[in-house]
Amino acid sequence: MDKKAVDAARSLYYGLFSKMLVFSEAENRFEGLKEALEVMAANPMDTNSGEALKELQVYMNDEGYALLAEEYDMIFHDPENPIVRTTASFYAEGLESGKKLVEVRQFVAKTRIRRDEKQFREPEDSIGFLMTFMHELIELVISGEASYLPVQHCLFDEVLNLFLDRFVPNLYEHPSANAYKSLAIVMHAFVAFERLYFGLGKPEAPETETKQSTSCDFISDKEAKRRAENRIARSADTLVASCSLENDDDSEGILEQ
Repeated sequence: MDKKAVDAARSLYYGLFSKMLVFSEAENRFEGLKEALEVMAANPMDTNSGEALKELQVYMNDEGYALLAEEYDMIFHDPENPIVRTTASFYAEGLESGKKLVEVRQFVAKTRIRRDEKQFREPEDSIGFLMTFMHELIELVISGEASYLPVQHCLFDEVLNLFLDRFVPNLYEHPSANAYKSLAIVMHAFVAFERLYFGLGKPEAPETETKQSTSCDFISDKEAKRRAENRIARSADTLVASCSLENDDDSEGILEQ
């Protein structure tokens, strides 16, 4: 298995999610989205996500970026419609700016990545920031900085894995979701792969404080590598086929290093 190729494909998926889930008023916020979808739709992870990627392509071609931005606002920010909550704190505690925000800031502090507050207005535990942060961490590992692999593992284990099973269905079921319904299908398939990649199962529902896991404050590089390589062979070949597109900087204007 080509570990670097698998990580390149993972980076591509996180880059897609970043582009579609980060709040931005920039005119070029969706730049590169069509090109990424072309590669990913040609090499899907499974049948369902493949169909969803094709649906996203059709939507982009027929409706364009303006309607995608409008749909985003209706799902996440329109006070006249039910709003899909986006923060890990909300799903963990039922409130914003809770313990999960503090945890994510601690993860960020362990890296040289920082939030660009002028361009990125949402908190660090928002889904858009988390997708972008993971993309950046993977890129650092690909560039040879293996010390960031444990941060990836722990961020997924202790934050993303605990609320994505609730965020994704909420996104899928939103009455205004069209393109984002398709995105939810892709996210569902990718979350299953990430659990295989990191050797993790689904969390208990609801999340409990007694979840058994190895402390990520003291996890060794050797142990993180063992976990990351465990149980991914069945899905890796399919995912690798998605990484033939050269990655651009999906997080431009959002994160600083």
